Amino acid sequence: MEEIVLLNVVGQDKPGVMAALTEILGSCNANILDIGQTDIHHTLALGILFQVPKGEDSAPIFKYILFKASELGLTVRFTPISEERYTNWVNRQGKGRYIVTMLGKTISAKQLSYVTKAIAEQHLNIDSIKRLTGRPALHQEEEHLRSCIELSVRGDLADKQKLSEQFLRYSSELGVDISFQRDDIFRRNRRLICFDMDSTLIKTEVIDELADRAGVGAEVRAITESAMRGEIDFSESFARRVSLLKGLDESVMREIAENLPIMDGADRLMSTLKQCGMKIAILSGGFTYFGNYLKKRFGVDYVYSNELEIVDGKLTGRYVGDIVDGKRKAELLRLIAQVENITLEQVIAVGDGANDLPMLNLAGLGIAFHAKPKVKANARQSLSTIGLDGILYFLGFRDIHIDQ
Repeated sequence: MEEIVLLNVVGQDKPGVMAALTEILGSCNANILDIGQTDIHHTLALGILFQVPKGEDSAPIFKYILFKASELGLTVRFTPISEERYTNWVNRQGKGRYIVTMLGKTISAKQLSYVTKAIAEQHLNIDSIKRLTGRPALHQEEEHLRSCIELSVRGDLADKQKLSEQFLRYSSELGVDISFQRDDIFRRNRRLICFDMDSTLIKTEVIDELADRAGVGAEVRAITESAMRGEIDFSESFARRVSLLKGLDESVMREIAENLPIMDGADRLMSTLKQCGMKIAILSGGFTYFGNYLKKRFGVDYVYSNELEIVDGKLTGRYVGDIVDGKRKAELLRLIAQVENITLEQVIAVGDGANDLPMLNLAGLGIAFHAKPKVKANARQSLSTIGLDGILYFLGFRDIHIDQ
C-alpha cells in the first residue's frame, strides 16, 4: 500500500543536504507532497512530506537516510501520516489566507506573543513565519534600525473587527506596526500608489512654511491642526489659510521648494517602486508649485493639488480652480485607476490627515502614515514606527530586493 511519511531534519546547515536526501527518496520513486526549510543562525530545520508509491519498499529510504544523517551530523525523525489525516490537511486549502506583518525598530518576544495570541483566538493557524529585513547587527545606529517579520496564517476568520481593534491597540501600546491583509492576487500586484504630500512625502506642512514667511504662522497652524483632526471642514480651513498669505512674494515659494525636507525612507521607497514599474501620484491639499518639484525629483507620474493665484509676482490670497479636498482626492484616485486600466484593489493610498481618509478607504491598501489617532482608528492599515520605506514590507518586499 501507499505510505505517507513526514521527514523532519535538524542540524548544522551545509551545502548538499537537500541533494543527498532527495537522491535517496528518488531511488524509491517517492513523490514530494510538501516541503519547507528554514535556516536560523546556520541551523537547518527541514521538513519533507513524501509518498512512497504502491509496490515500492520504503525500508531502504529509512535506512539510507539514517546513514546519511549520521554522516552529515543531522538529527532526523520519521512520522507516518494516515490517509485520513492527509486528506483533512489538504481540505484546509479552501480556508481564508491572510498575511500579518509586524514592523518596528526591533521586534520583541512580548510583541510577538500578543499578536500570535490574538491570531490563535480567531482560530487561525500560522503556516509560516519569515523575516523580511536583513539580519540585525547588535550595535546599530538608531536611525537605521528596522525589523520586520511576516506571518502567513490560514483559517476561517471569526471576527475581523475585533482582530483589527486588537492590532490597533497593540500598535499603540507596544510600539509596533501591525498590518493585516488578505493574501490574494492583488497584494502582490499593486500598480498605482497615491500619496498625500505635506507631512507624508515631506516633513512639513508647506502652508505653515509660507505662513511663517508672511508673519501669520501661529494663526495658520491653529487652523491646520484643527482641519487635520477633522474638527473643521477642509475647504473652509483651506480658504481661510490661503487668504492670510496675501502679499507674499513668489520668490519665497521657490526658496521653500528648493529646500523641502524629504520624509525618511522616501528615496528608498520611490526608487524601488519605479524599478517595479509602479505608477506614482501625488494627490494633495497642498500646492501644485511644490508638488512639481517632487515630481521632478522622484519621477512622479501624476500631480493633482491646489493652485495659488499669483499676480505681479505676489500671492493674492486666493486660489485657482476647485479645492483638492478629501472627496476630490478619492475621485482623482478612482479616475487615475481607470486611466491606468487597473482595479481599485491594485491601488495603494498613503496619507496622514483626516482629509486623506476617503482615498485611504477607497484604495485596496490604505495606509495612515504617522497619523493622528482618529485617522489611524479609521484606516485599515497604519505605519508609525519607521519611514515611508516601511510600505515596502507591507507589500512583501525583503531587504535583499530593495535598494539600500
